[in-house]
Amino acid sequence: MLLSSRYYFTLFVFPKFPLYSSACLHSQSHPDDIALVFNRMLSLRPTPPITDFNYNLSSLVKMKHYDTAISLYKHLEFRGITADIATFSIAINCFCHLGHMPCAFSVFAKILKTGFHPNIVTFTTLIRGMCENGMVKKALYFQDDVVARGFHMDHVSYGTLINGLCKVEEITAALQLLRKIEVHSIKANVVMYNTIIDSLCKGKLLTQACDLCYEMGVKGISPNVVTYTSLIYGFCLAGRLNEAFVLLNEMALKSIIPDVYTFSILVDTLCKEGKVKEAKVVFPMMVKAGVKPDVVSYNTLMDGYCLIREVNNAKYVFNAMVQSGVAPNVHSYNILIDGFCKKKMVQEAMNLFKEMQNKNLVPDIITYSSLIDGWCKLGQISYALELFNEMHDRGQPADIITYNSLLDALCKNGHLDEAIALFKKINDQGILPNVCTWTILIDGLCKGGRLKIAQEVFQHLLVRSYHLDVWTYTVMINGFCKDGLLDEALVLLYKMQDNGCIPNAITFEIIICAAFEKGDNDRAEKLVWEMIARGLLEESKTR
Repeated sequence: MLLSSRYYFTLFVFPKFPLYSSACLHSQSHPDDIALVFNRMLSLRPTPPITDFNYNLSSLVKMKHYDTAISLYKHLEFRGITADIATFSIAINCFCHLGHMPCAFSVFAKILKTGFHPNIVTFTTLIRGMCENGMVKKALYFQDDVVARGFHMDHVSYGTLINGLCKVEEITAALQLLRKIEVHSIKANVVMYNTIIDSLCKGKLLTQACDLCYEMGVKGISPNVVTYTSLIYGFCLAGRLNEAFVLLNEMALKSIIPDVYTFSILVDTLCKEGKVKEAKVVFPMMVKAGVKPDVVSYNTLMDGYCLIREVNNAKYVFNAMVQSGVAPNVHSYNILIDGFCKKKMVQEAMNLFKEMQNKNLVPDIITYSSLIDGWCKLGQISYALELFNEMHDRGQPADIITYNSLLDALCKNGHLDEAIALFKKINDQGILPNVCTWTILIDGLCKGGRLKIAQEVFQHLLVRSYHLDVWTYTVMINGFCKDGLLDEALVLLYKMQDNGCIPNAITFEIIICAAFEKGDNDRAEKLVWEMIARGLLEESKTR
């Protein structure tokens, strides 16, 4: 009698132990152990059945060790062991996951060449692979070819293709496919409808989404929580919050229980509209519906409070989350740390920073950037640099946002040479400065008495057609005005407009003040009238 792979595994890996069940063995084994058993099986005579080899390959696939599975599959080929349709399907699956679609199709060709009949799993795997590797249109053509050759597709195959089309925003093609499958006697299901409705909602095509939902009901397909959640998200995205709550009430009437994601969408939308008190009311609604708020729900509400600068209320929500048994994550701490730093309560932020480390939560680039910016805004550059170095030592590479905070602090606190050195370091490390970086540097050079260098930098950006914003122009104009170069400032004012950059109230105020100081009242008054004509005077008053 032929021995099974379970026996080989026990014999070579656990020789002193009794026979283990396959589930037990593979739940405790390492991919290297499975590969070892597989290779020893290859040398046995008689050769074990192909099903035993497939079992080991499937175990590797479940562990997502696709490279190892492919390597072992090639060993089978090399030894001349005849594969079956399951072996080929496993190989196709691995190649698709690795993004090696030509290899996947070469295996598919081998299936046809060896006389095997590809099954629905094979077709679906190839379609999924093409969709996940940016070949959705080819997947559509492939599906047409498969059907034309007399092969049949099922719900999973069509659902996979509809999902792929929706992900690349080919919603019209997805709708056409939904209509087309009924010709092949396959009834569309709730998953297919939900996929298309979700894409329509994300694209704010709410009328079409609602029509499709109505069509579901006509065809006897009951909308579920996913359907309603997608619609609620779409209405929230379009700023139609009242209609989103109407849908929530409709769910209750139909005995469809919203999930935590449904409620989190409503909390997020209310918070973004500044209606944090209303967002807080959603939590009792969740509890009443038997839904426990998760870390995302609490984080969303905390973020809402921080957006309206009520960081102490955000901390209260944080404490309530902990008391309810929900563990805060790195994002939870980041929200509070950033909130405290923006309120210049950096010591409180540092206490949270230490707390998260004590809980073995690893601070990320957002954590460090918030704290560094907080210390920089207080002028405590030494503390900021200490965190910057710690960030580097812990393997968290700084991004341009972090560097901008340090650069701004160095410029504003009179450390211009250190700021220039830091700017050179940014370039040396291959990090691209953004418009904010250049603006900080130009402003620092102007205020540090190095107007000529600032002008050279600014001119360099213009020559390179760099997209400068109103603030970059304004700091350069301010530099000219501080040095009494009113004509140069005015030339730049009109040049910025020629380049499609619209000056704001601050830009005009700087030049008007400079003109008055120079005694050029006529020019100042002319600029005031221009400011009024642009409707910028009211903007100036509200600041």
